[in-house]
Amino acid sequence: MIVVLTHRAIANPGVLEVRQLPRRVFGRVFVRPRGAGPVLWLRLLAEVQLLRYLLALVPLGVIAVVWRETALPLSQAPILMVILIVWIEMRVLRPSPKRRARLIDPVEADRGLDVLKVRGRAILTRVAAGRGLRAGTLRLVVEQSDLGLLPPLTFVSVQSEDGPEVLDLMAEEQAMLRDDLFGPPLTERDLHRIGLARDEMLHEVAFDTRGVSAHARLEAALAG
Repeated sequence: MIVVLTHRAIANPGVLEVRQLPRRVFGRVFVRPRGAGPVLWLRLLAEVQLLRYLLALVPLGVIAVVWRETALPLSQAPILMVILIVWIEMRVLRPSPKRRARLIDPVEADRGLDVLKVRGRAILTRVAAGRGLRAGTLRLVVEQSDLGLLPPLTFVSVQSEDGPEVLDLMAEEQAMLRDDLFGPPLTERDLHRIGLARDEMLHEVAFDTRGVSAHARLEAALAG
């Protein structure tokens, strides 16, 4: 599930304010995408730590209701609650260190990250050419959730060192991120496996806009 982080695409653009690059999202702010369907909303809510903690304690609540004599002992056993939460967070929702090592072959992971760099630079070239940028550095920032049990959730943005800021992308630029970034031989799930295996859930591709070719600028001018 890909969410493009840009002012036009989310209902709370204030969360995109930048103090330093890269702008990280997971665990810091809650993003509200415009036009999101119920499946995406549920996946976004799964990132709310407090909600996950409450859901982890549901089995204890069920036990207390079904076997009422256990209600008082359970309510007085906070250590049990903490153990249950930690077990679900660190062993169920996230892969253990041993499982991480088996998620993907290191050589295949390197190839995947190379593909990401090539595609990222191509996208940033088109963005820079379309905007007529001739100086400064753009960064394609791809951040994924570290919850391995759930479907991948990916936040993608283009961030500029001029400001710094998260660029307010036009519809065509957003479409590039959604359509051109992932696909064989590097899918969203492939990058998720790479990130989990290496415990690196944020990936950056930097591009100096002075490197935009004359051909790319001419192509952007004709398209505009």
